[in-house]
Amino acid sequence: MVPVTFPERRSADVPTDEALRLLTGPPVALDVAVKRLARGGGVYAWWAAPSVLPDLPGPPNDTDPSWRMLYLGRATSLRGRILRNHLRRSGSSTLRRTLAGLLVSEGYRTTWTDRVVLVPADETRLTAWMHTHLRLTWAEDPEPTVIEAELVRRLHPPLNVHGVDPEHIQAAVVAAKNSYNASSGPEQP
Repeated sequence: MVPVTFPERRSADVPTDEALRLLTGPPVALDVAVKRLARGGGVYAWWAAPSVLPDLPGPPNDTDPSWRMLYLGRATSLRGRILRNHLRRSGSSTLRRTLAGLLVSEGYRTTWTDRVVLVPADETRLTAWMHTHLRLTWAEDPEPTVIEAELVRRLHPPLNVHGVDPEHIQAAVVAAKNSYNASSGPEQP
């Protein structure tokens, strides 16, 4: 079989375009996704219906436009990052901290450890909220850093702040992050 080449494109575009195709495929419910996630590296995208966090824009899903992208990330282990961080601990997940800040009217409570974290009952509550309201897509890649940076620049997911052009940073997201960080009172020594 002769390999297909795209002489008019940079070689880095091919894995990025393939990742984009997979990421904009049908979003998967979290109970299904956690069973399918690979242990290897890659990029992932979190999706929500427009009625969830309605003040935040996000690119619609190519396959099912009733979902819009909220956040795009990378991981050296997709399974580990999603299961151990994003679906468990606010202390190691910017996504969870941002969601808790955006949902502050729902009464999420925080405490101070070596950083601001949700209290255990609200960690559990946020995970349940995520299972109810969010979906996931992912694309495996052994070196996801370049792909993630390029996709964030192209797509402008509203919950991403790092790597996003300043004109695409959502003021509500910055405010939510600040609100979350200030929610447990002054920093402890």
